[in-house]
Amino acid sequence: MLSIGEFARYLGVSVRMLRHYDALGLLVPARVDPATGYRHYAASQLERGNRLIALKELGFSLEQIGPVLDARLSVAELRAMLLLRQAQVAERIAADHARLAEIERRLRSIEGGSMSSLEFVEKPLPAVRLAQLVDVVDDQPEIGPTIGPMFQRLAAALAASGVALDQPAVAWYEPLGDRMRIAAAFPVTLTAPSPSLAAAGVQVVTVAAADRAVTALHRGGMDGIGASWQELVRHLEEKGYRPDGVAREVYVHMPMDDDPATWVTELQQPVA
Repeated sequence: MLSIGEFARYLGVSVRMLRHYDALGLLVPARVDPATGYRHYAASQLERGNRLIALKELGFSLEQIGPVLDARLSVAELRAMLLLRQAQVAERIAADHARLAEIERRLRSIEGGSMSSLEFVEKPLPAVRLAQLVDVVDDQPEIGPTIGPMFQRLAAALAASGVALDQPAVAWYEPLGDRMRIAAAFPVTLTAPSPSLAAAGVQVVTVAAADRAVTALHRGGMDGIGASWQELVRHLEEKGYRPDGVAREVYVHMPMDDDPATWVTELQQPVA
């Protein structure tokens, strides 16, 4: 038999919590000394204790745990529940990390003021023929989670059709009322999509040339590209320019197996 202190240590909970579980009838000692009132537990009770704690971690209240414990869930059932809870917690952590990154980006934007770290270049943009997938999003935060899978689907469809991807990928953005039209694209020499590409929703279009555009190189991952676009827009305002045409991102250097800190993206905004 194990003393309450020993049992608490092996189970990884406090003695106070074991007394609470006893009071609720969830984990009753195997024996209570009638003279001293000391509680003693059997090693075999560790299984019930572990199940109790697992159910608590799954979000069950102590009032709900008793009937579930007594229902004797199988190991496979309990494991499946824990795996689901693990995925939910991981999803929440990822969302919290994304929110933290957004807060840090906002702080950098505020602290940056009007000082620009980018070098702006004015140049014409040639017409470019693109194979693309297009979608519409409601809000800016939807762009990243939407366009990433679009590029994956597009690259897979082009590769399956034998289309060489030997030029940097391109994304473009166009306001559509209160929404945003976005495209994931690759430069191609095709004049029209093949039947298999058309079936995958791939379009082949020519983006018109622009006589004048302001461009800048964003270095680093996509988490900071919003701040670079803000710098470019401030530069346009200072120069008295206005956007005139779809904004483009050309992913000059973006190997997926490389550190995002080495990535290079050219921002391109046609202006008038």
